[in-house]
Amino acid sequence: MVRSVNRFFHRRSSPSAQESALAAVQAKADQGDADAQFSLGLRYGNAVGEARDFAQAVRWYRKAADQDYALAQYNLGVMFARGQGVPQDDTASAGWIRKAAEGGDAGGQYDLGVLCHRASVDPLRAGKVESRIEAYKWLHLAAAQGYKDSTAAWELVTITMTHAEIVEGNRRSTAFVARQPANPWIP
Repeated sequence: MVRSVNRFFHRRSSPSAQESALAAVQAKADQGDADAQFSLGLRYGNAVGEARDFAQAVRWYRKAADQDYALAQYNLGVMFARGQGVPQDDTASAGWIRKAAEGGDAGGQYDLGVLCHRASVDPLRAGKVESRIEAYKWLHLAAAQGYKDSTAAWELVTITMTHAEIVEGNRRSTAFVARQPANPWIP
């Protein structure tokens, strides 16, 4: 008895095919397509070796972020926090992360919740109650999306809150509506 064997072969794309695909993405990015701009940011930021170019990653993330692309805003915030391709700047980082959170990005919501929580326990800061309620809101929203560690962080913040603060945090979470992207290419 002869058995038929299905064989599947993996074929790598040729360098010219890769260059052609990159050229197509580059052309779309140059025309203002936020998805393509974000893809180029990823390409430059995650490349290995000499191909990694954080300055180019920042350039392309910023173009997409300026079109309200929430994940690009988050990645740009992380790059400012780490000083990758730009001078390290906590204020700029927090601003981009806030924009990402407001755009519905769970990572941005988690990080903003953590920033608010830190502010709520800082003995030198005013507005601790407001920061605690905001931390609750952002961590609750991230947890609702299943973002890693957000449920535990949300529960930690809840332990320090009064009943009235929790009620207000829940009201804010329920009332939250993610900002819609300005670019029609963004889903």
